[in-house]
Amino acid sequence: MSSKVMASGRAKKSDKVQHCDVFILGSGLAGSVAGAVLARQGAKVVLVDAGQHPRFAVGESMTPQLIEWLHILQSRFDVPELGHLLNTKAVADHLGPHHGKKQNFGFIKHEAGQEPDPDQATMFVIPKALTDASHLFRQDSDQYYFNVAAKYGCLTRQNWFATDLDFDEDGVTVSGRNGEVFRAKYLIDASGFRSPLAEKFALREQPARFKHHARSLFTHYIGVKPFDDVSHHPVSKRPPAQWHGGTLHHLIERGWFWIIPFDNVKGSKNPMVSVGLTMDERTYPKPQDLTPEEEFRSFLDKYPAVKRQFVGAKRVREWISTDRLQYSSSRSIGHRWCLMSHAAGFLDPLYSRGLSNTFEVVYALCSRLLESLADDDWSVERFAYVEQVERGLLQYNDDLVNSSYIAFSHFRLWNAVFRVWGGFLTPGVMRLHRARVQYELDGDERHLKELENSAYPGLWWPHDDFRHILELTAETCEKYEVGEVDGDTAADIIFAALRDCEGLNPVFGWKDEESTRFVYPSTAMVARFMHWSLRKAPAGELRDMARSLLASSVRSALKGRKPL
Repeated sequence: MSSKVMASGRAKKSDKVQHCDVFILGSGLAGSVAGAVLARQGAKVVLVDAGQHPRFAVGESMTPQLIEWLHILQSRFDVPELGHLLNTKAVADHLGPHHGKKQNFGFIKHEAGQEPDPDQATMFVIPKALTDASHLFRQDSDQYYFNVAAKYGCLTRQNWFATDLDFDEDGVTVSGRNGEVFRAKYLIDASGFRSPLAEKFALREQPARFKHHARSLFTHYIGVKPFDDVSHHPVSKRPPAQWHGGTLHHLIERGWFWIIPFDNVKGSKNPMVSVGLTMDERTYPKPQDLTPEEEFRSFLDKYPAVKRQFVGAKRVREWISTDRLQYSSSRSIGHRWCLMSHAAGFLDPLYSRGLSNTFEVVYALCSRLLESLADDDWSVERFAYVEQVERGLLQYNDDLVNSSYIAFSHFRLWNAVFRVWGGFLTPGVMRLHRARVQYELDGDERHLKELENSAYPGLWWPHDDFRHILELTAETCEKYEVGEVDGDTAADIIFAALRDCEGLNPVFGWKDEESTRFVYPSTAMVARFMHWSLRKAPAGELRDMARSLLASSVRSALKGRKPL
């Protein structure tokens, strides 16, 4: 995904400078969707990449919040192809039959050398009334949206290396190793970790500012058995949905395996499964005497239930083995440039927030770029919110993920953190859905701009109650980590905060530690949740949001539109 700045002088510069409005480094999903959005709205865009499609990429798991951001981008910027990601049927019809489904988030706690306790597992099944998400086979999805960007007018280059980025008051001159020179009013770096812009301005923070630490091993396999087929858990202890129906997280001491199938939806022609192991590099230093394959096998040998999934399975790609995954930047916005999404920083794939964060930033940046192209105001202040939301998305995720890794060692504490994460997803999605439906009804962009009117940019449910509970969770887990409190005491503190939170939905069972480890909201439960939101939720944003959402849904239905 990178477009690394190479040493100057390897090729003679062309005498002809090519002009554009926006130059984008990196043609992964972030760069290609941003390019398609801008070009569709009439901007002249150049989209380049040091690599070429199709290619391997991780970040395969979709979420309800991501689906809503795609809806918003599709509606606001008139890119109908973004609708091809909104459900598994559309994905199969338009991107091809190589993608899986994301019905749930499943978590199973493991102890080395033991079978997992069936009472130490949790699951959140995504309500069908909320969304129908997919597991994306990224080589196909990224190729598709690169082509969409080209279709809408982006000038594209693959295997194109930037040798120089020269900024001045009026824009940026980008020189290529092949001699091409482009002049742009603005530069987006969507290239990821090996960002040319971060390198040029020495933007990487050393070390990264995050509390969380992890490294990773990952690849693709064929022949991985569904955990449902190899589990020794009795039927009465199993969740109401198949583990293989979504993203499975096998939790270990300060780490986790991921199992993301592409073969779990009817009609899929892809036998592959995305496999990864992410762990705290301070607990598990990277070995110098083992290959990534050998290291992965050594972990399988410790966890018999996970190992059974891999009996007879074969790796089909080379392993990628990283050092510490976390990186951050001192700035992500400057004069005529933006470090976008994973070029600005990265935390961890736990909870699958990467793509959702990416498209929230794409919306914030592209809406401002179109305004700047219209009025020729390129002040850094205009783009300040983009940096605020990027920092917030990373900061709040750091609080949650770091707490989760700490809690993996104690099930009750993990169960509490699981509810802090899951309990506030639904109102966050409702907030986006309401704004989008209202925009579609009257075309007033004010509804979408109000999403940015938040005291906590980047917090997926930007409410005082949630921020307080998230901060309490981070503080409590850190006390457990250093031995100031034991695991049960830490869990008691967080569960008490959840029970006392009047704004936390009680219908799905988020407050019920003992009786609801598997949260599976049926359509009837969603209806009861809406009744609670309208009648019993505390007066304020949640109740107002539910009323507004209901009213706009009725109006939408009367106009013959589907609100979801």
